[in-house]
Amino acid sequence: MKIEVLKSKIHKVTVTQTNLQYVGSITIDEALLEASNIIENEKVQVLNLSNGERIETYVIKGERNSGIICINGPAARKVIVGDVVIILSYALLDFTEAKTFKPWFVFPDTSTNHLL
Repeated sequence: MKIEVLKSKIHKVTVTQTNLQYVGSITIDEALLEASNIIENEKVQVLNLSNGERIETYVIKGERNSGIICINGPAARKVIVGDVVIILSYALLDFTEAKTFKPWFVFPDTSTNHLL
């Protein structure tokens, strides 16, 4: 049996940009992606602490150490620049493996989105 478990969490980053005209996705600073073990094109869930919205989308790699968190496409209507979000990704694991799996957690500086 396989179950879905939390794989990675970027806890509390600030949205720096929105781009309604893009085809979709979230652009995330490459340093944050590496620290959280999230890869480009991976499906993520974005939880908006500022208004309660929950968005599912995929990741685009942003410039390293830029602090960029950009919500693209239609999801840009669900956030505004300055909103604080949590970014989650999940993995399907064998039930036994899932019992001992440890997810990656990243707690960046919310004012700059840089790693502490």
